[in-house]
Amino acid sequence: MSKENATNTTLLRAITLMEEIATAEHSMSAADLDKRLDIPKPTIHRLIKQLEEQQLITRDLDGRHLLPGPRLHRMAMGTLANESLKAPRRMLLERLAREVGETCNLTLLDGHQVLYYDRVETNWPVRIQLAPGSRLPLHSTASGKLFLALMPPQRRRDLLSSLLLEAHTPYTLTSASALEEQLAQIARDQLSTDNEEFIQGMVAIAVPIFGHVGHTQATLAIHAPRLRHSIESLMDWAPLMRQVAAELEETL
Repeated sequence: MSKENATNTTLLRAITLMEEIATAEHSMSAADLDKRLDIPKPTIHRLIKQLEEQQLITRDLDGRHLLPGPRLHRMAMGTLANESLKAPRRMLLERLAREVGETCNLTLLDGHQVLYYDRVETNWPVRIQLAPGSRLPLHSTASGKLFLALMPPQRRRDLLSSLLLEAHTPYTLTSASALEEQLAQIARDQLSTDNEEFIQGMVAIAVPIFGHVGHTQATLAIHAPRLRHSIESLMDWAPLMRQVAAELEETL
């Protein structure tokens, strides 16, 4: 094999390995990768070491399982923020905001928090100010609970065991068992709500945006002051939100 072909093969194997780690339903170990990929075991270990050194992958708390690293995370966020890719998403959010007359958000899962990636604000004088880039808790937000409900059970258990279930309002669920019960219902409905659980006086609803392999890659959420809406009235928008979420899947 020529040097050029060897370089190309190594590059493709590294990309394949990163893609497998980034799109897996649960964190992968080297043994898992060995079973799933047609790559020699010594090569897998060598590539893992090199990708770790470049911060493209990282290890979970147990030291055995592999996750996307900070550099790969920055690349993914940079791609999503690219203006040529962002414009179609923005148009869909603006269309939804016009139809419902309330603030619409696109959120991502960022570690153990919800990241507000993009939003279109309402023109109402009374509104909740949560700028893009804000990071919010998982257990007390509509989007956060949706991410938790739809992730693989073991990953959810691992996350919940490390989360501080802080009471942000009198309505926040701070019991792991009560939260798990609600998450089971959210998983069945594929829809989540926040009934004044994060900010008193604010209600919200969220639906999933799925990736090409069925993973929840983002959520579409609407929030509004309790003065204007109840959870029940927000639910009237669920069919429209699911329709827009399906269109957003193509842009992500």
